[in-house]
Amino acid sequence: MSKTITLWPASSAGDTFAIERFLVSQGYATVAGTDEAGRGPLAGPVVAACVILPLHCDYHQFRDSKKLSAKARGELVDRLVAIGAEIGVGIVSAAEIDRLNILQASLLAMKIAVGKLSSLPDFLLVDGKFTVPLAVEQKALIKGDSRSASISAASIVAKVTRDAIMQQYHLEYPQYNFAKHKGYPTAEHRRILREIGPSPIHRQSFKPVRDCSGK
Repeated sequence: MSKTITLWPASSAGDTFAIERFLVSQGYATVAGTDEAGRGPLAGPVVAACVILPLHCDYHQFRDSKKLSAKARGELVDRLVAIGAEIGVGIVSAAEIDRLNILQASLLAMKIAVGKLSSLPDFLLVDGKFTVPLAVEQKALIKGDSRSASISAASIVAKVTRDAIMQQYHLEYPQYNFAKHKGYPTAEHRRILREIGPSPIHRQSFKPVRDCSGK
């Protein structure tokens, strides 16, 4: 199916599944949302997720991952599995981020995540300003994680997955305390970088890391 949608449903704080229902009414049988976690950190991968929510699920529980506690995010991932949501995850390493740049790496992670679904969705909702380099009909939604429950669910999966990866890296590089800051540029993280320099999972193309690379 290929059509141009000129009229979209108005955003509503209370109904974050309106866009998905509208697209289904237009004949798109499967609508997915995708989002990433980890664009801002100085270390570790960028992780994206893609989620197709069941049409009649309780979508209200899926909100922007940044507004939820770590415990709540973990419970919601379990709930997504329990209700039979389709989930795909894409991971792009720090080395690939350095090679591509963080925007292109984020879009690549989303592309990988979509590809991990059992089949391509009929329509893809993407958080942010840019669409994913895939032959799938799609729309980029600024602040999509507060406008689309599917994108919110993807943001939760991406955040939980990335946090778990950084917990593992903490065991490998405990001197950087990744378990606490997850690679984000906190004052503590910047201090450690200045004192001992970057680890193999730091993003060398990011200026605060590059400035400490001689350590």
